[in-house]
Amino acid sequence: MFRREPTSRRIPSGSAHRMVSPRRAARLTPATIGRFALPIVCLAALATAPSRAAADEPRPAERPNIVYIVSDEIGYYEPSYMGNPKIRTPRIDRMAREGIVFTRMLAGSSVCAPTRCCLMTGKHSGHTSVRANDGGTPLRAEEETIASMLKKIGYATGGFGKWGCGGRGSTGVPEKHGFDVFFGYYDQVHAHTYYPPYLIRNSEEVPLKNNHGLSNGETYSHYLIVEEALRFIRDNRDRPFFCYMPITPPHGLFDIPDTDPAWQLYKDRPWPEQAKRYAAMVTMVDRNVGQVLDLLRELGLEEKTIVFFSGDNGGADYFRDKDHPRGFFGANVNPRTGVEFRGRKGNLYEGGLRIPFLVRWPGKIRPGRVSDLLCYFPDILPTLAELTGATPPNDIDGISIVPELLGEDAAGRPQPQHEFLYWEYRGQTAIRAGDWKAIRPGPDAPWELYNLAEDISEAHDVAKRYPDRLARLVKLAESAHEPARPGIFFDRTPHERDRRAKFGGKAPPSRRSKQKAAKVHTLPAEGLLPRDRWRIVRASSESPASGRLARHAIDGDPHTHWHTQFTPQLARPPHELVIDLGDEHTVRGFRYLARQDGSWNGALGRCAFFVSHTPDRFGKPVAEVTFRKTREPQEVRCNPVRGRYVRIVIHSEVNGGPWASIAELGVIGE
Repeated sequence: MFRREPTSRRIPSGSAHRMVSPRRAARLTPATIGRFALPIVCLAALATAPSRAAADEPRPAERPNIVYIVSDEIGYYEPSYMGNPKIRTPRIDRMAREGIVFTRMLAGSSVCAPTRCCLMTGKHSGHTSVRANDGGTPLRAEEETIASMLKKIGYATGGFGKWGCGGRGSTGVPEKHGFDVFFGYYDQVHAHTYYPPYLIRNSEEVPLKNNHGLSNGETYSHYLIVEEALRFIRDNRDRPFFCYMPITPPHGLFDIPDTDPAWQLYKDRPWPEQAKRYAAMVTMVDRNVGQVLDLLRELGLEEKTIVFFSGDNGGADYFRDKDHPRGFFGANVNPRTGVEFRGRKGNLYEGGLRIPFLVRWPGKIRPGRVSDLLCYFPDILPTLAELTGATPPNDIDGISIVPELLGEDAAGRPQPQHEFLYWEYRGQTAIRAGDWKAIRPGPDAPWELYNLAEDISEAHDVAKRYPDRLARLVKLAESAHEPARPGIFFDRTPHERDRRAKFGGKAPPSRRSKQKAAKVHTLPAEGLLPRDRWRIVRASSESPASGRLARHAIDGDPHTHWHTQFTPQLARPPHELVIDLGDEHTVRGFRYLARQDGSWNGALGRCAFFVSHTPDRFGKPVAEVTFRKTREPQEVRCNPVRGRYVRIVIHSEVNGGPWASIAELGVIGE
């Protein structure tokens, strides 16, 4: 029987929430749960499981093994235990009835890389180093992760799947952040194909036989990744281990071998081909969950291992048509009631943040439970710290959910609650306190306010009705944000190679002809000030989602470039960069290099240069110029002037567009 822990937290019913008293909560059964428009709409169909009392909190000598499985982009309502009538997930369903189902565990972000950083570091996205979704932005060298925390207390640590927190050649590679081994993909673009020419193990390439990228090959990468994860569990069965499985299906190209048993279940359905492939990939993931659980049973490790299963971010509205406007499988549509979550992957409405989340630990977590605790990815690190006796970092935002998992009696304390939960991504901001959620869907958009207890679909903005409540949330949101400080690349060459591996090692088809003919220029070094102490003080805008950050204008690499923001809101000129040279210098001029990738978008036209002793006050320009449309280096001279800070203001683009971009900027002087 499925039980809900005694609680006074709210339970959603349709587009509203209903308060459940401790007395009533203790009496909930699968039949009564079905009356609520919860995600768990078909629990009554699942077999019941015997109740087990929660055990005492584990002592250090009894440190549990940990398996954390992340299915890339699986939707909230897509597993069949959530009521989905089209996709079969019997092993995940069984895990749901043998463990605890969380209805309000939310992602750390609405896209892949930022949400994985929140999961690994215990920080919300106002404090994380990885906020761009380019797949390569790295963790800083000194940042702790779940793996590094557990490694300190003797855990074997393995990762298998898609990393997304630092490309090869950067400070963010997993083997530098606590993983004994990481096998799979470091870069997200690399992970879009299941037939890459190679995978990565601890930054070294592992060739895959007869693979040519995209959908062309004979070695299905996902099979190898799961095999390596199972081998890691076997090899470390006699010591505590952390097995992190951020597997790629069903995301990327919707490929699954025709010989896979999951494909046989769907191949004859009268559905679109890609929809059939997607459903088969979800069922394949279900089989993989079963493989892990069966292996733990075989090794006698079931009661020594806590297993998590989740999505990574909100689902996408895949395979839409006139009959399925929210996608063929309705990732964000309750299949029982038709009530929808607004939005989808990529934005911060509920549809971008809702994920399936299950936890199983026989003998410790009582089976058949449903929790409506409001929590999110930053809470995983402190939870694992408490379960294992590890010491969490001091700079985390999460709180442990051990009392909710094991019961407050076993944990010896009540479950704490968040004052607020916070998200930001590409100019969007959202903050939630209890049932109240404020969201700014773009940097120039007004704030919106929703009462999720009454409006789970975020259809009715009540900002004007409750201005004081909104003001409090906005103030909290402002306090939660600090500028991103990502890690760095020492060498981008292997990372760029990994990105090309999606296409079999070639450039993307749309760029091949341009790149083949293009010559990459560099700035002449003669007379330039050294850049080892330079830093960007401010930029009017940048495009983190595409990796076109302001720091790329001064990184010495002509293959990278800064580009001003163009989505979700277009930043219009004038644009500016302010650079700290690290010390006072005599400045005699400037050199500029346009982007070298075959596009002219943002190439500078009319602009002005300023020099100052302070970063905030600049007088008249020391030089003004209109640059030509050329990829060769260009130079402008000025009368000698002393200063530490340089400001460039861009008024126009060579083609008349609203953007600005710089591959490299140099300062002439001494």
